[in-house]
Amino acid sequence: MNEDSFQFAVENTRLVLPPQRRLETFGTTMVNYYLVTEGMDNVALSHVREGRIEAEKPQILSPHHFSKLLVEGFGEKAEAYAAFISENAHRFAFLRHGFRFRKNEIRSYEVHEPLETVLGRVRDEVKAKDDAMSAVVAGVEDGWEVCLLKFMIDLIHTSAPWQMEEMRRRGFLGEGGQQ
Repeated sequence: MNEDSFQFAVENTRLVLPPQRRLETFGTTMVNYYLVTEGMDNVALSHVREGRIEAEKPQILSPHHFSKLLVEGFGEKAEAYAAFISENAHRFAFLRHGFRFRKNEIRSYEVHEPLETVLGRVRDEVKAKDDAMSAVVAGVEDGWEVCLLKFMIDLIHTSAPWQMEEMRRRGFLGEGGQQ
């Protein structure tokens, strides 16, 4: 997968229903995701993937250790994207908190309906479950794993300020954010 394909997947990832809570600062967070993508050759065909991603508690990492980002259980495209992020660490500074992702138990199925119809139904079903750590994401079929990683990176980004403040309050960080 080339950089243009990465960029296309990233730019076409959309959070339809965000989790109601942030990632944990001092423990593991299980995020239930529902990723809906449109068929490449058939706009009346949608793909739904349901699963869980484990976001481990953040660790403060130096830029030197940033390249050791682990993406266990993901395929080659996601590993290539992780390598791209590592090579461009200056563009992804919020990841320096250090997270590992594990993709567990994927349930995948096709629905012969347009993307927006399926997204609406999945969103309503997930809302009815009232699970604070569930999210619905729209993405692209080719590069769906990149879309999933983009969602998690965005979730990390929104959780990071809160986590840093919590670490600071508990004495894990000095005044300047450094240990």
